[in-house]
Amino acid sequence: MLIADDHSGIVTATRRLLAFDCDVVGTVADGSILLETAQRLQPDVIVLDLHLPNVNGLEACRQITRANPNMKVVIFTGVNDDYVSQAAFAAGASAFVSKLTAGDQLLAAVKRLSADGKRANRDTS
Repeated sequence: MLIADDHSGIVTATRRLLAFDCDVVGTVADGSILLETAQRLQPDVIVLDLHLPNVNGLEACRQITRANPNMKVVIFTGVNDDYVSQAAFAAGASAFVSKLTAGDQLLAAVKRLSADGKRANRDTS
């Protein structure tokens, strides 16, 4: 798993949460670096914030899933809005989880994607 977020506190907390059940292969804080790193590391799952410098999360998701259809992207953002979640799924996201929910929602989505590769249900909290 690869974590992409430009807030170091979120990266640290997310890494700690997921490290018990997932192999976190790296973290990035920039959308353009994410594109390069995803191509190089080929993670099964990317946990991706929408607000990244240089290439925003939606565009990064679109490019990643177009180039790597088997790579799963979990949008993990502070925005909990139907329009944004629809845009995320249209960009190729496999799951949408709000940072406003408990971390167990993110862990559950990542585990579902890692286990069966199917699209995780959208968090409605």
